[in-house]
Amino acid sequence: MKGVTVIQHPLVQHNLTRLRDERTQSQEFRRVLNELALLMMYEATRSFAVKTVPVKTPVARTRGFQLQRDVVLVPVLRAGLGMMDSVLQLLPGARVGFIGLKREETTMRAVSYHKSLPPDLSAFEVIIIDPMLATGGSAGAALDLIFQHGARRVRLVHVLAAPEGIRRVQKKHPRVPIFTAAIDRKLNEKAYIVPGLGDAGDRLFGV
Repeated sequence: MKGVTVIQHPLVQHNLTRLRDERTQSQEFRRVLNELALLMMYEATRSFAVKTVPVKTPVARTRGFQLQRDVVLVPVLRAGLGMMDSVLQLLPGARVGFIGLKREETTMRAVSYHKSLPPDLSAFEVIIIDPMLATGGSAGAALDLIFQHGARRVRLVHVLAAPEGIRRVQKKHPRVPIFTAAIDRKLNEKAYIVPGLGDAGDRLFGV
């Protein structure tokens, strides 16, 4: 699908299969999700702009590179927390914002219950992380909040995505790139991704 990068790296697909397995318990699920998020982030940040800087090695002066913009990482609560620690290993200087969204079970509408973001995101690279892109309601609501804070460069990183969710996000925010390890078949009547991996938050936290 246009605008969507499916990361096919063998280690990404290997870890995704472990997450799908219903026998994977919470402790292992957390560890594997962190590993997978770290691997995915290499691809998701590939297009970050860099600037040249002088650097002096123990032997000589040369030219190096630095990220041109600072990064703001935004996990969508609660499941996005399961991807946060490993991403911060890769981007230890990143600022962290939080968006709390809850899906109403009857309407499937995403309702915001928490927001903690820098007041002006215009100068940053913003990465929204959430394991599942299902209906697209939470991702769309998160993007609305991010753009209200002036963001100009935003990308979504999800472990799994459903075609319905991708279409919904792209209809409203067509220029936002989406990175995922797989696009699954569909949503079921409860708006779960099929075949999916179940409820990522429940499997992360054991409830």
